[in-house]
Amino acid sequence: MEMAVGFHRTLTPSFSVNPNSRRLSSSPILAKRILGQTLSSPAITKLPLTFRPLTSVRSSIKCSVSEATETQLEIADKKRQLMRRRDIRNIAIVAHVDHGKTTLVDAMLKQAKFVQERIMDSNDLERERGITILSKNTSITYKDTKINIIDTPGHSDFGGEVERVLNMVEGVLLVVDSVEGPMPQTRFVLKKALEFGHAVVVVVNKIDRPSARPDFVINSTFELFIELNATDEQCDFQVIYASGIKGKAGLSPENLAEDLGPLFEAIIRCIPGPRIDKDGALQMLVTNIEYDEHKGRIAIGRLHAGVLQRGMDVRVCTSEDACRYARVSELFVYEKFNRVPAETVEAGDICAVCGIDDIQIGETIADKISGRPLPAIRVEEPTVRMAFSINTSPFVGREGKYVTSRNLRDRLYRELERNLAMKVEDGETADTFIVSGRGTLHITILIENMRREGYEFMVGPPKVINKRVDDKLLEPFEIATVEVPEVYMGPVVELLGKRRGQMFDMQGLGAEGTTLLKYKIPTRGLLGLRNAILTASRGTAVLNTIFDSYGPWAGDITTRDQGSLVAFEDGTTTSYALSSSQERGQLFVGPGSDVYKGQIVGIHQRPGDLSLNVCKKKAATNIRSNKEQTVILDTPLVYSLDDCIEYIQEDEMVEVTPSSIRMCKNPKLAKKTR
Repeated sequence: MEMAVGFHRTLTPSFSVNPNSRRLSSSPILAKRILGQTLSSPAITKLPLTFRPLTSVRSSIKCSVSEATETQLEIADKKRQLMRRRDIRNIAIVAHVDHGKTTLVDAMLKQAKFVQERIMDSNDLERERGITILSKNTSITYKDTKINIIDTPGHSDFGGEVERVLNMVEGVLLVVDSVEGPMPQTRFVLKKALEFGHAVVVVVNKIDRPSARPDFVINSTFELFIELNATDEQCDFQVIYASGIKGKAGLSPENLAEDLGPLFEAIIRCIPGPRIDKDGALQMLVTNIEYDEHKGRIAIGRLHAGVLQRGMDVRVCTSEDACRYARVSELFVYEKFNRVPAETVEAGDICAVCGIDDIQIGETIADKISGRPLPAIRVEEPTVRMAFSINTSPFVGREGKYVTSRNLRDRLYRELERNLAMKVEDGETADTFIVSGRGTLHITILIENMRREGYEFMVGPPKVINKRVDDKLLEPFEIATVEVPEVYMGPVVELLGKRRGQMFDMQGLGAEGTTLLKYKIPTRGLLGLRNAILTASRGTAVLNTIFDSYGPWAGDITTRDQGSLVAFEDGTTTSYALSSSQERGQLFVGPGSDVYKGQIVGIHQRPGDLSLNVCKKKAATNIRSNKEQTVILDTPLVYSLDDCIEYIQEDEMVEVTPSSIRMCKNPKLAKKTR
């Protein structure tokens, strides 16, 4: 349990290899054996290693990552007159979506005497969707060492959150599923961590799954490190096997401890403490903003140099020229899941600062006299934009509290204060705003939050943000990976081909008859693709995407073959009218629903839109010989907000209110319907 054995040219090995044994090669399998089965007794008996008799095994084995890293960093520290704090570790937990980050953090907190389930996913939307949207801070104490933990989102659409918090830490826990292995978002977050030069501890999570294949996962992760040009020290990573839901961890898959002790030990040994300038001028980079009704804006970040005190006068800098003065009214540090008041905070710790009302993410809180700003946070540009406008339907004001363009404008610009990867611009008219984000999910989460707050508005279809370089039109491309059973591979490949996707890899996954397809596809082709793939594969395919780069315009793409069924007039739907209307396609509405002219009430079974009278009543005549016929109606389709945004096309809009989500034709662009 003490640490991994590491082979490295730059390090003096603490063991000798039997010369009669077969020569060891630097293959991923060797890396797996050395890195993956660290210190488990079967691994030591299999490898012909003879330890030096002068020192005990326990004292001779150290973390090769931290040893190599510290050797280099200590030289740099002496030059810069910096020092390391040994009593603090700052780590971020990064992974692909649904690989168990939040469950693992919960287990760590439980063993630090916490009992609430999914305490890190505190947002209602996060609990409902089962995903992490906002990065959050917490801390635990293990053997007199304070470990600040930051939980990060797994979706690439929230990559801005990941890029932001990596400024606050010295190392990351890379959580990988024991069956799926590294996925597109694993690659994204690992690439960012390696660019920052952070130490990495790989956690193979869900090791208790029946189909777990840890050897494959370790080899795939090692190859990923090589692909991302990791240094030799970073490639020599420590591996921990864990089951987040059971709260167990160990150095081998077969031998898990009863708690997460091996994981905590690996964090303390392999991830270095923060490098600080204790006696230097105060510097703190603001990487997150929270709001409290009583305290106002709260700036969160890591103290890089100096000491911060409550009541201290500071300088807030955006650049060398733009600085202003402020006073710190209150100061907090994180203990367990709570903010605890503090009088002073030393460099290296993560803290929260109150009293600076106009503080923004990316600004530096510096010394009043000699303070200098730190480099600003760089976040990748958005790739998708959507138009937000006031609600113009006949049902405006029925359900929402905030309906005016001023309400909408204030809320959208307020979102920019904490959502660093989002941009908002004024549209062509006074009541239209263009919101740009990293993907449709990124903007959809904002829409969902706004409707829960009582806002009522309309949104247009998502559009990609193109670039023009040297008179050439470039558009964003993404890497799409699709896991699909072989029986449905044909329809899925045909669907991706229609959307200008180019396959560059295809491989089988295990003995389950599942194929992994990798495509480079324009972002335009991904709009509406998720539902189409689920339909083509009978709900069995899994689609993951990640932004790759900008490339030449791929040509026209047809995303929807069918038209819409549009309501002919205002009124209330009747069973009599719906029974004849359902022969034209699939309906979104049932009997007794209020509709208005231009509202989309269903999907037409043929191309082109069709106007229908879904409010028609049966004529009340004097003829009594006709018996009442029993009407059998199909169950209407229920589309979520995400489904509606994927469905709509250029001349359609989604009406969003606190209680309802409707689709309608854009009155400004309404085409002539059949």
